[in-house]
Amino acid sequence: MGLMSESDVPDPGQTPASDKPTRAAAPTPASSPANLAAAADGARSADPRSFGRVDDDGTVYVRTDDGERAVGQVPDATPEEALTFFTRRFDALALEVQLLSTRVGNGTVGPDEARKSASALRKSIAEANAVGDLAALSRRLESLTPVLEEAQAKRREEKARSIAEAKQAKEKMVAEAEKLAAGNDWRGGVNRFRALLDEWRALPRIDKATDDELWHRFSSARSSYTKRRKAQFSQQAKQRAEAQTVKERIIAEAEGLATSTDWGPTAGAFRELMNRWKAAGPAPREVDDKLWARFRGIQDQFFGARNAELDKQNEEFLTNQKAKEELLATYEPKVRPEEDLSGSRAAFREFLERWSEIGKVPREAIRPLDQRVKAMERSLSSVEQAEWKRTDPEARARAEDTAAKLRNQIEELEAKASKAEARGDASAAKKARESAETYRTWLEQAEKAVRDFSA
Repeated sequence: MGLMSESDVPDPGQTPASDKPTRAAAPTPASSPANLAAAADGARSADPRSFGRVDDDGTVYVRTDDGERAVGQVPDATPEEALTFFTRRFDALALEVQLLSTRVGNGTVGPDEARKSASALRKSIAEANAVGDLAALSRRLESLTPVLEEAQAKRREEKARSIAEAKQAKEKMVAEAEKLAAGNDWRGGVNRFRALLDEWRALPRIDKATDDELWHRFSSARSSYTKRRKAQFSQQAKQRAEAQTVKERIIAEAEGLATSTDWGPTAGAFRELMNRWKAAGPAPREVDDKLWARFRGIQDQFFGARNAELDKQNEEFLTNQKAKEELLATYEPKVRPEEDLSGSRAAFREFLERWSEIGKVPREAIRPLDQRVKAMERSLSSVEQAEWKRTDPEARARAEDTAAKLRNQIEELEAKASKAEARGDASAAKKARESAETYRTWLEQAEKAVRDFSA
């Protein structure tokens, strides 16, 4: 309930029309006589005359420790009604004191606000145009003073503790801010600074000097971080723009290699381009994925074509491998120089002619096949060496004859290759030249044998 204003209290000797009991507004439940009387809590006597009286002219007086004083008149009212009217005003004051006491007790009003209310009530009681034990009501109001002083002391302690906690929290936040400012967490750091700033604003202020110093450190750390972050992203943007230029050049080079059929060197060139791509670093985010998609598509085009060709070659090589294995299986039993040197030699020459007509085989099959051919060659060579030692002229003649035949065969194959090229048959020309290379290898061995005889 609020305090009564001075306009609510009639001056002594005045008789406001609104003070007539018959015209007064109906009391609210909170200010009903029963509630007001209960709120007075014994502050007024059950007999109004014990604290007031009505003079013959209708003036109502209240008795105080300093004597009597007039509080007003109630026209057209009996003395009892006049006293009752002014005791109700006392009950209203008593209710305000009771409400203030209750709020102070349950902590719903702060010490400063309670002091202001008590001061206003103190003045109202001293000047009240009411009938009741005003002295007791004043004493009851004054009894709140030590309670308020205790609450004020507690409030000061809480404030001091809150300020100390706020200072500690701000010092911790400043330390974290300075650590963030010295670090390189450019993405998480900015979010953390926002959170720290919100936390800072939620904390109470501490003493101005300390608060200003801590805020200066926090603000400086935040500014330093922001400046370094902007510089970092500026440098990063520059580097990414340079990376974009490098990658666009790489793509242009890759496009020139996409249709190449020089599989080995071109595959190596693509590996080098990939190394340069990785070394270039990321381009701007909005273009990096698009650049990679273009570069990857070019690589896929080349390697897809290469793999298709290799698959085709591998199928051909597997067929050649099978043919050579069958040829070996046919001629290995025929090359028995210990039993028939001449027949074995003829069989081996025939074998070599047919062998040279077969193309390449898979890489993993080359060594096993060559080992079987060399085994036949070694067995024949071993017996021939023994025979040459036994019949040198004939052996030399045979060696010379073999070398001559090999030369003739090479010449025939070269001529065959030239004719094939002339008519546009690249495959036949390729096979003829590969066979010629094989015969050259054998020619070197034959010529070495001739030289050995000469030695």
